[in-house]
Amino acid sequence: MRIIRFIAQESGEPQLAAITDEGAGYALPYRDYLSLVKAAESRGASVLELVQSSIAAGEPFTADVSDLQLLTPIEAPEVWAAGVTYEKSREARNYEATAGKMDASTFYDKVYDAERPELFFKSTAARTVAPGGEVQLRSDSQWQVPEPELGLVLDGHGRIIGYTIGNDMSCRDIEGDNPLYLPQAKMWKRSCSIGPAIRLVDAVPNPYDLDITCSIYRGGEQVFEGKANTKQLKRRLEELVSFLVRDNEIYEGTVLLTGTCIVPPNEFTLAGGDRIEIEIGGIGKLINPVACAG
Repeated sequence: MRIIRFIAQESGEPQLAAITDEGAGYALPYRDYLSLVKAAESRGASVLELVQSSIAAGEPFTADVSDLQLLTPIEAPEVWAAGVTYEKSREARNYEATAGKMDASTFYDKVYDAERPELFFKSTAARTVAPGGEVQLRSDSQWQVPEPELGLVLDGHGRIIGYTIGNDMSCRDIEGDNPLYLPQAKMWKRSCSIGPAIRLVDAVPNPYDLDITCSIYRGGEQVFEGKANTKQLKRRLEELVSFLVRDNEIYEGTVLLTGTCIVPPNEFTLAGGDRIEIEIGGIGKLINPVACAG
């Protein structure tokens, strides 16, 4: 069971819908995901139980789900991200440091094995792009890639209330020049996308066995495809969340991206006009065209 947020054609306002595993869509009487979660809590039910009761009492869409104007599935006030949580990520970060003529293998290796994970601030709601929207390249970088990641949707207490897909756009050359440049390598306008849906927690029997695929198209031709599985994740999801909430204020609907295990070849960089497709089994496919810097 997945939850999407879209613009209702009749009212022009945001609305939620439930998408079954068979692909049928059912409108829900809520404008945002947090309202759905709170409604379930007030009734002493799980979100899945509340959604199932709404489906049983309703009728499926007549419109094709693919024709809906999708919004981000939640207006995340903050998006945070974890780094070096997969072996492939550690290798890529070490390569960037070498390319930047900086011997940084020790601190990337250390954070991979350390008790404390790498966490950084990635985006705000205003900077986050909806499914189908354009992510944007940074003007002062020559080596940019998407980073496909499993996203955790959190409530104000740090409880995981859903799973989504994140695209953590990154500038490998800026980060490789100096680790203190990480905020500039990670955060600029339209450098993050989440969606297209939120998978209900109760509908994910094992979050450590989700297939992730990233494909990049240029001129209609596929120029990259990478595959991974969350079983390769070095850290537990609750472990990452525990460090995020430690001595920190977490807002309702915060999203935590959990790191990437898919990195394009070192000679590859995104270009304007590319199309990025990130798919996670059971959540959907997040598609974003790439716009040139400007």
